[in-house]
Amino acid sequence: MSTTAFQPTMRRAARAQTAALRMPVARTAPNLIVPTLVVAGAVYAVATYVRSQLSAESETMNRMFAQQNTPQVMESRRKSLLVDTEGDPRKTIYNVLNW
Repeated sequence: MSTTAFQPTMRRAARAQTAALRMPVARTAPNLIVPTLVVAGAVYAVATYVRSQLSAESETMNRMFAQQNTPQVMESRRKSLLVDTEGDPRKTIYNVLNW
């Protein structure tokens, strides 16, 4: 085994070409604007889609609860949950989302 130091086998001309390929891309306005617009458009599209889905789900739930919250059902709940003596369970600290 040889004790000489490692010597690269690549020639100088090849090293010069690879150095030219690794030159940094200039940060000009078009190079920054296009990716920014793409990201902003994608975020906007996702946010719009999520908002429309949440709105549709909210309308569905509102229709479902409107059918269940008739005066007869509310009176039955009031009697079965002892609202007059123990208070309305929908107004407790544990049901924060309903406030």
